[in-house]
Amino acid sequence: MDALDAKYPFFASAREAVASAAVSLPELVATDAPAVDRARERVERALLEGTVASESGAFPGESAYDAQAELLSYPIARILVSLLDSDPAIEKYAAAEAATAVERVRRDLETDDELRSVSTATVGLDDLLAEFDLADAVRPDATAPAGARGAGAAAGGGAGRDPDSYRIDVGPYLRLTSPEWGDSWRLVNRALADGAVRVSREELLAALEAAVEARVAEGLPFELGADEEIAAALESRVADLRRLLSERTYAEPPDVIDRDLFPPCMTNLIHKAENDTELSAAESFALMAFLVGIGMTPDEVVAFCADTSLDAEGIRYQTEFLTDDRGTQYPPPTCETLANYGICHNEGDHMQVAPDPLSYYEKRVAAADDVTDWRADRETDGTGAA
Repeated sequence: MDALDAKYPFFASAREAVASAAVSLPELVATDAPAVDRARERVERALLEGTVASESGAFPGESAYDAQAELLSYPIARILVSLLDSDPAIEKYAAAEAATAVERVRRDLETDDELRSVSTATVGLDDLLAEFDLADAVRPDATAPAGARGAGAAAGGGAGRDPDSYRIDVGPYLRLTSPEWGDSWRLVNRALADGAVRVSREELLAALEAAVEARVAEGLPFELGADEEIAAALESRVADLRRLLSERTYAEPPDVIDRDLFPPCMTNLIHKAENDTELSAAESFALMAFLVGIGMTPDEVVAFCADTSLDAEGIRYQTEFLTDDRGTQYPPPTCETLANYGICHNEGDHMQVAPDPLSYYEKRVAAADDVTDWRADRETDGTGAA
């Protein structure tokens, strides 16, 4: 098992490495091996933050886990997600695995050519295309200006950076992309010639990210069958994940932003951030999920948290992750779960009013005689969007 397998565990070679290794997944789970803890972290960070990278290091070799634990955490994570038996959780997990993989690919592509030639832990676009049987369907765009084809392509091939423009056969293009990504992805709006569509390198990476996501999601959830002992051994970790992410859905958000009516836990988190204290991952997720849950857009959340310790780029990434167009948004965790994380202290015995922050806020808004919407104040003082 090498670092490349650990970085890209969905590759066929990584699956073969797991299959040929003299390790037993039931035994790893039974002994609570490091791969099990890493698998739990993998799923939790996927659901909370849209990444599966370890908090102790973004890439294998930089984290506290060795290549074997990193690689074996992938099949165990798939077991955890299967035991959750939740379509939204599966979608979030697959999307996070894919997003993390493409970020690693970008890092590999930025690696100096000379270093890449002696490294066994990086991949190029050719490797990724071959992995998904796209080697014959994608090629550098010979009709693009020389500068857009990259230094190597402009010189007729050979060493040099990867091209910036490609052609992908229309069949794979339609299979990997979606018009829901925006009008620019619709075939009628693309440069189509000789059965191939022109795409930029970033657009090609987006299509490959979709291919990774589909592969990760394939077969999930699966029945454990004879491995019921694994399910029993993982029961507490699965329960923690279920408590962390309440899957209760809401018909309509309150769609009013009155900070005076926020539940105590959310008010405390806002005050903490306003005092320039960094929020933990669980605290940040709880706050972002609440703000999204009451109907705020990513732009509004960025503006609302402008004078806090929260980073605008991080806010936008997390809120867009929570408000994607596939209907897989997660409401804030329940008060019980937030209490387990030290976030909720049940001030005024408010758990008797509602079991979670969003329900609490909904009830306060409904009962309020007068509601002051932050949006209206923002427009009045001239800080609203034009």
